[in-house]
Amino acid sequence: MQIINLKDTHLDLPPCVASIGFFDGVHRGHQHLIHSLMQHAKEAEMASMVITFGKHPRQVVQPTFVPQLLTTHEEKLRLLAATGVDYCVVLPFDKEMAAMSAQTFMQKVLKERLNVARLLIGYDNRFGHNRSEGFSDYCRYGAEMGIEVHEATGYEEGGVRMSSSLIRQSLAQGDVRMAHHCLGYAYSLSGRVVKGFEEGRKLGYPTANISMDDIPQIIPAKGVYIVEVEVEDFAQRMVGMTCIGTRPTYGGSHLTVETHILDFSNDIYDKEITIRFVDRIRDELKFDSVEALKEKMREDETITRARVMSW
Repeated sequence: MQIINLKDTHLDLPPCVASIGFFDGVHRGHQHLIHSLMQHAKEAEMASMVITFGKHPRQVVQPTFVPQLLTTHEEKLRLLAATGVDYCVVLPFDKEMAAMSAQTFMQKVLKERLNVARLLIGYDNRFGHNRSEGFSDYCRYGAEMGIEVHEATGYEEGGVRMSSSLIRQSLAQGDVRMAHHCLGYAYSLSGRVVKGFEEGRKLGYPTANISMDDIPQIIPAKGVYIVEVEVEDFAQRMVGMTCIGTRPTYGGSHLTVETHILDFSNDIYDKEITIRFVDRIRDELKFDSVEALKEKMREDETITRARVMSW
């Protein structure tokens, strides 16, 4: 996949079949759209192109808006590249572009700069100033300027439509298995390992704490999860138990993401760690004593090891 910078003065692109969207998560609904895009491109003997944004467009028109992201921008690009699409355009979305009508955007950006000959619109997608125009308008504008416009269908499975909002809702409920089903891969968080309060170490369960400043995405609901773990400079696949919560047994109030990696004792402070959520064991609980907490963690470990044996 070639990443296109719209600011380049001499773009010389072949005729393309394109689709535009934020593509947060590149979930199975997005994958379905991109598969359709590539089929269109193959039939038309054109290149395939996805057009996305470096940051959420709403952040430009509403500066106080904080998006609930499923992936970082870098991860999104990696996932888009994995689809096999030919080009990815990351739009430098600013107030000037936000003020463009859909017609102006189609003419000035899609037609003149990116050589889009066919546009595949997601079933629920709108673009242009205030998103005030719809599919029939896009078709009319396209006919005037030589862009063929088609509408894509959503992707459903078992009566469930795959969408970013469903994944966010699932994560907010701690249902990481449903999130995995909709994404097509395990939801993950990454960041540097920083020093915590070290209560886990005293219990025989040392944890790797991810720096909260390094996490721009949605954090799943409080609770204890089975995770797969990747650590910088370590090639082996590892398994862990991640606790997301405020440490209520110790009277804590700040949210933390702490992972105990099974059968691993290396010093990994300041290293990058990625945790992929496999399943949820239980809610976060407040215990009457540290010993009761330790006993529950033993139960969590037993459940985790049993699950690993079934992989």
